[in-house]
Amino acid sequence: MSDLAQLSPQHLWQHFAKICSIPHPSKHEEALAQYIVNWAKEKKLHAERDAVGNILIRKPATPGMENRKSVVLQAHLDMVPQKNNDTEHDFEKDPIQTYVDGQWLKARGTTLGADNGIGMASALAVLSDDTLTHGPIEVLLTMTEETGMDGAFGLQPNWLQSEILINTDSETEGEIYMGCAGGVDCITRLPLTREAVPAGNQLFKLSLKGLKGGHSGGDIHLGLGNANKLMARFLTTHAKALQIRLLSFNGGTLRNAIPREATVVLSLPPANAEALKKAGADYLALINHELAAVEKNMALLVEPTECGLQALSLDSQSRLIGLINASPNGVVRMSDSVKGVVETSLNVGVVSTEQDHAQVLYLIRSLIDSGKEYVVEVLTSLGELAGAEVNAKGGYPGWQPDPASPVMNLVRESYKKLFDTTPHIMVIHAGLECGLFKRPYPEMDMVSIGPTITGAHSPDEQVHIASVGRYWQLLTQVLKSIPERN
Repeated sequence: MSDLAQLSPQHLWQHFAKICSIPHPSKHEEALAQYIVNWAKEKKLHAERDAVGNILIRKPATPGMENRKSVVLQAHLDMVPQKNNDTEHDFEKDPIQTYVDGQWLKARGTTLGADNGIGMASALAVLSDDTLTHGPIEVLLTMTEETGMDGAFGLQPNWLQSEILINTDSETEGEIYMGCAGGVDCITRLPLTREAVPAGNQLFKLSLKGLKGGHSGGDIHLGLGNANKLMARFLTTHAKALQIRLLSFNGGTLRNAIPREATVVLSLPPANAEALKKAGADYLALINHELAAVEKNMALLVEPTECGLQALSLDSQSRLIGLINASPNGVVRMSDSVKGVVETSLNVGVVSTEQDHAQVLYLIRSLIDSGKEYVVEVLTSLGELAGAEVNAKGGYPGWQPDPASPVMNLVRESYKKLFDTTPHIMVIHAGLECGLFKRPYPEMDMVSIGPTITGAHSPDEQVHIASVGRYWQLLTQVLKSIPERN
């Protein structure tokens, strides 16, 4: 963490270093939450938690600013846990190892947690920096955003006192976000039957690795490879010709991360073993050619293995491979009203097989409710054809854009004043919590800003150091410029 001590703004980077030192993957952020509450109370700030674990901290206005509108700075406590296959790291126990690489801050073989750790650090820096000028401040840190927005779903009315909310979870400096997509999880459960592996068959593990992965919202339009889809495509092409009998199919780890790896265990007659290896090499060459612009490090490994499972029946195997291969993935439709922005998408995020069933977990996103509903209907129809049960759950609303938002206009004018350029006003396809906040606080004026982060939800995650400084300048200038209460 010594590199971070040399960066500016010092308050912000000190807090980020501490955040990185305390493990906080989704559903395991309690240690970080308790640290922050204790820290706030040591600084004599009001700090409390609600029934779902969200943290609320209040800081009084600086002298002379008491009549300004109150602002809540919002970030989420958890980070996405993703690591390279050759990296030894326990996200529940080990700190994130950061390092500076030129203009960027990165982590060694894992996600960095700049999403949303930099936003969280900036909020804590506002609380700790007594040289700043601002009106009344609230800081809201929500629980388990990345795996279901639990904290935002549990936020109750009349807890926050502010009229304005600044969300710190967007990922491009120089862009101001005033809307985002909503989402819903879709879970397809396919019953499986098994039978003995054919006598004499040889077992192999087929592993597709090295894909970039990424954010299933912000990166979904980039045409990145999806390991689950690519593996199913290979099996569709070669299962019958090579007399493959499938024992397991597992790929991806999170529904909101584009899957980087997929592994199957299969059996086939020994006479076809060399043909399998050649087919794997040919397929790797094919997809390397097709995805050359976006994927540089793909590998397809064929290795002898052992497994205690029986083989799927031919019918179950056909249904499972067909289900994944036929599943839509990626951009469904671009928006007509917001040019250049994805309207509706889905990610075939996680495939897993158990003894008696397989499960496919999709994340659907859309700027419009009907877009989500349409994709759920498509997956339901596909599931019915495959003999699977399909359930949609965990739906959350989008954040409807308000071009007349006073805080959005204030942020835009502050940016122009600071940097002599006009920022882009944007709608993001990723999910922000703002849409859920509008339920208990429908009149709250909201905007989202942040530094430049690339590769979120993957081990390629990095944050542009200079953009953090510009984001901090903007945030503190906006807080200084908040108007008086009516």
